[in-house]
Amino acid sequence: MPGLVTIGVVSLVLHASLAGAFDPRAYPKSVATCKAPNRAEGKDVDIDIPLGQTMSTLIPPPRRLCFSFTAGRVSGVPGPTKLKNSGHVPSEYRLIVPDVRGFGSSTHPGDVRSSGTMDDIARDMFCVLDKAGVQSSICIGHDWGSSICFTGARMRPDIFTAVTGIAVPYLSGAGPFMPIRDYIPYFPGLAYQSFFNEHTTEAVAELAKDIRRTVRATLRDKASPPPEGFLKSDKTFLGAWDDVAEIPPVPFFTPNEEDYFVEQYEIQKFAYTLQYYTNENRELTWSYAKEQGNYTLPQPTLSLLPTADVVADWALLLQIVKSDDFLPKGKTEYMDGGHWCHIEFPETANKIIRAWLTETLETLEGQAAAQDEEQVVVDVHDEL
Repeated sequence: MPGLVTIGVVSLVLHASLAGAFDPRAYPKSVATCKAPNRAEGKDVDIDIPLGQTMSTLIPPPRRLCFSFTAGRVSGVPGPTKLKNSGHVPSEYRLIVPDVRGFGSSTHPGDVRSSGTMDDIARDMFCVLDKAGVQSSICIGHDWGSSICFTGARMRPDIFTAVTGIAVPYLSGAGPFMPIRDYIPYFPGLAYQSFFNEHTTEAVAELAKDIRRTVRATLRDKASPPPEGFLKSDKTFLGAWDDVAEIPPVPFFTPNEEDYFVEQYEIQKFAYTLQYYTNENRELTWSYAKEQGNYTLPQPTLSLLPTADVVADWALLLQIVKSDDFLPKGKTEYMDGGHWCHIEFPETANKIIRAWLTETLETLEGQAAAQDEEQVVVDVHDEL
């Protein structure tokens, strides 16, 4: 949603649900320095993407996964989630947890309107993996993190060999470009995105005025939902909460986890997290996909969608955009819960993702073995 990106939030939450309480501050970080365009100024700049690394038995061994973490995002503030497979590690998974550009202690090229496309951020993730010495991976993302994973898989199927998208399905972009305002009559819960696009400066100020209140307003669950009008205004993001003096704590966070989330947004506030909502970035993302032309993803994919999301009816959107037509190895699963379903019901999310990962990794390893065997045959033939 507003800027709580979830590329990494999901993975850490899944990890926490199995291992008990954890301290997000305990993960040591390194920094990947990546090239990024500032299109407003017509130049390339260096940006720093901090990444934490750890080992986890999150998924049954013996697989190795890299997981990317984004401070979080609530539609400009969401938190992306990423998991990546990169070979074997004895009985453990490798988790790589980066802060997406503009979140946490990462940096940004400085142009929020046109220098934060899905392609830009996917390239950041490729840069992070290169820094970590990872050649290929499975990418698991939530919300905008889902879009980043799907975009990266379209751009570089050799790097993102499979994808799970949570809460937001694959949107191929195969049709004409549509400004976000054109979606609102069909999906009223997307009206806030028009506010972020058309009144970005005012939106940033509103979100930053009381960061804890913004985080609490955004991260709700099915049992503790937001007010009826939440997300349905193109004039304000938090206005639906005006009659609530103190918003209850995030229902699926410990006090320590909520404090950490707030601390991460205190660093840069929301200056760049609304990059996902500007028409400039959205249209550039659409045009890049059109230029590349490969809307169909040949990789295994999983769409894990909530049944009680206040943002949109994803089952309906799937039918409208015909996502399945572009995912020949795609699988769609629905689960109970709201927009943050994977955190609300981590056991359910874990079960579904585990089963898919087990099947997918076996498939990918089988393909790799077949390719190795074919290469041996070719090499032998070349010796003759």
